[in-house]
Amino acid sequence: MGLFDRQKEPVFLKTDSEAEKQLAALRKLRGPDGGESTSRLAQEIRIVEAGIAGEERILFELKNSHMPMYILHDLFLEREGLTAQIDYLIVTPYDHFVLECKNLFGNIEVNDRGEFIRTFNFGRETRKEGIYSPITQNRRHLELIRQIRADTKGFIGKALFEKNFYDTYRSLIVLANPKTVVNMGRAPKDVQAQILRADQLVAHIRERSEKRSDRMSDKATEELARFFLDAHRPQNIDYLAKYRKQFASDLPKAAKPESVVCPKCGAPMVKRKAQKGKNAGQEFYGCSRYPKCRGILNIKPT
Repeated sequence: MGLFDRQKEPVFLKTDSEAEKQLAALRKLRGPDGGESTSRLAQEIRIVEAGIAGEERILFELKNSHMPMYILHDLFLEREGLTAQIDYLIVTPYDHFVLECKNLFGNIEVNDRGEFIRTFNFGRETRKEGIYSPITQNRRHLELIRQIRADTKGFIGKALFEKNFYDTYRSLIVLANPKTVVNMGRAPKDVQAQILRADQLVAHIRERSEKRSDRMSDKATEELARFFLDAHRPQNIDYLAKYRKQFASDLPKAAKPESVVCPKCGAPMVKRKAQKGKNAGQEFYGCSRYPKCRGILNIKPT
């Protein structure tokens, strides 16, 4: 009986992501009404939102694949100081796919050297820029996975595993923006084989699986997926570190006004209370130089 005769559904072992935590932190800093957002903060929020939207498109395709596979989202692996942040790891009884998701705007050309060049409109101008190769990025991810898995093998098993590693562990660059036009006509064949759109992902996995005859057992497939889940190392990142001199959205309510300085001009701040709007009654610190300076700091309710 083949893989797709079993009528099994995908199993999601890990669905959360650091990007979602980052976005929540940035939005809190910005505040519900935009607060004292800087252009840098607003731009970072847009970039993170775009990345999450791209990964959600892939998630939608996988959820509706109706295929037996184990899926881990946003996997962070580490070995001897080397790290890999993997967007998606998909473990099937036949192949194991390492996905790098790219939600790029503009059009992409991959030249004969495998370089990625993006063309996009900026106002009335058309601009071109090179982007870091996701092929190279994923190659490093695969190499770290190879080392981590090889550590679990004996001498003979390790040699056999390393020899056949790239037969079962596959790199895929998934372009999540449906409007992006990709020109790969001059790209090397091995590079072309790794690039596809989000709506092609499930068909690609199915096609590869149907061509394979060597199948892992259900138990071995699950054990491998859970091995990677156990290998995941949660990160503790301060996403607001670079903004702390400009914002202080979590000031303690008992903070003394004279100890609080304006993030915009450095002048002392005065505790005030919003008189109208959706924040009416809420206390905040306002710059003592108002209206010349409109710096504010929200006070976190106790």
